[in-house]
Formats: sequence, structure tokens, C-alpha cells
Amino acid sequence: MMIHGFNIEDDLVCEGIIGDGCGGGRIFTIKNEKLQAYDPQTQSFIVLLEDVLNAVKISKSGCRIEIICKDETICFDLSKLKTVS
Repeated sequence: MMIHGFNIEDDLVCEGIIGDGCGGGRIFTIKNEKLQAYDPQTQSFIVLLEDVLNAVKISKSGCRIEIICKDETICFDLSKLKTVS
């Protein structure tokens, strides 16, 4: 399924559901080793995290984005705008 030009079925794309915590209505994606958020209202991207190496899958729950990489799992907290344990 395509939303705002993004394939939501892609493992490196996830949607922020409105009412599900931080980032509602935005599209989160890994591109060029960067976690990015796309805001459909402003049609702009913001880079949230760089040096995301060998990402395989991302998912979002509440204010946290989980990035599964080949060698590690990264948890990024949208409310703090940083990685957490």
C-alpha cells in the first residue's frame, strides 16, 4: 500500500499512527543510513539519526522506533530525540 509515495509494506518504512504517541501522521524511513521522518503536511524530511548501518527492518510503537540491523537493534525515543537502551 502506498501512502504519500511511500510503500508501507517496505521493511524500512513505517507509519506513525495518529493518537499512538509521538510522530502521529508522519512516515519514518531508513534511507542512506539515516532514520528520517517525513511530514506530509509540510512535505519535508527531518533526519533523526545518522549512521544506521545495515538496517533490515523498522517498526514504531508509541514514542519508540525500533530499528533492527544485521549486527544490533537500535531503539530511538521520539520524545527524547535520542537512542535509548
